Amino acid sequence: MLASLFARRYLFSAKSRSVINLIAALSVVAVAIPVAAMVILLSVTNGFEGLIHDSYSVFDAPLQIRPRTGQLFALSKVDTASLNRLEGVDGWSAILEEKVLVEADGHQATLTLRGVDDHYPAILPIDKAVTVGESQYRLGELDRLLMGHATAYELGFRQLLGATVNLYAVRRGSFSTLVPFANYTTRQRIPVVGLFAVDYTAEREYIIAPLRLARELAERPDGVSAILLQTAHPERVKKLLAPHLDEELELIDREELRASFYRLVKLEKWGIFFIALLVLIIASFSVVGALSMLILEKRDDRDTLRALGATEPFIRSIFRREGYLICALGGGIGLVIGIALCLLQQHIGMIRMPVDTFLTDRYPVALQVGDLLLIGVATLLVSYALCSLTVHTMIKDEKRP
Repeated sequence: MLASLFARRYLFSAKSRSVINLIAALSVVAVAIPVAAMVILLSVTNGFEGLIHDSYSVFDAPLQIRPRTGQLFALSKVDTASLNRLEGVDGWSAILEEKVLVEADGHQATLTLRGVDDHYPAILPIDKAVTVGESQYRLGELDRLLMGHATAYELGFRQLLGATVNLYAVRRGSFSTLVPFANYTTRQRIPVVGLFAVDYTAEREYIIAPLRLARELAERPDGVSAILLQTAHPERVKKLLAPHLDEELELIDREELRASFYRLVKLEKWGIFFIALLVLIIASFSVVGALSMLILEKRDDRDTLRALGATEPFIRSIFRREGYLICALGGGIGLVIGIALCLLQQHIGMIRMPVDTFLTDRYPVALQVGDLLLIGVATLLVSYALCSLTVHTMIKDEKRP
């Protein structure tokens, strides 16, 4: 308590102002800036992670039933009636994915045709991603298509009015070199009624069609690539459903489906954190300079304290706490500035991005309590290490006469 009193007086005393006080103030600023930068950088990383996660949620269900080997399986292998009764499952939808060649007015593109049933919009909100045209991919007996903006641009579409495409899928079975067209199943002049906008990869990879059209092209009347499950508790449903599945099938959640991507995002976030931490360590050396000059200036005070009976550990604790106080002030100010800027960006959107380059017109941010605690702990550890080392080096044990 007494050591803290001395430390506060050395830092805040209005009786004497010297260059050391100015250096201490600059040290507070030097600590605050990288701490605020860490808060902002990690929050922006969280924001982009959440934004991409939301964009993938248009095509990736929380839980999927997929074959362990191969690409297709018979829908009859799954007791779909029991899925509706399973606790935690809010609905299911069957899809079939098939590689197709899409041709329109001399332009061609190789895409993944995702055939979906009538329950698909209740599982994945494709209607919310459609920005041009309409999202109804089946009108009575008429099959229609939805495609991404990137694909539409590649195929040369400038408007949807009267836009049609031809679809070609490789026929399974024998391959004939004499009659090449016999090797493909085709559907001619399928109307395109809507364009969806998510991320460029999905827009360039997928085209949405009714399930019966995909089965016709794949020549698999009962075949599906996956059964999508809508659930708010994927882990719980996974445990309940896995024991009852056919051994040829497996349950995969959204994170497992894109495990490499989410692992890369986590590594990127840790990389950003450690780079910012290195900046914080370098900036904190200004505290070392301020402490060193203060210790030299207060040489007479140290002698006085020794004469009054103060021990070396007590004297060291005064200057250590002085350093802790500088770092705590800088860290606290940095946290407040970082959180305030993130909240302003989150609610007002001070910094904006070009509308046509991503899914939002502002840089996304997402504050996480865990990140704030991590930054606080890192700041405390850096200040403890630097202040303890500086004070121990500058103040040696002195033998009394």
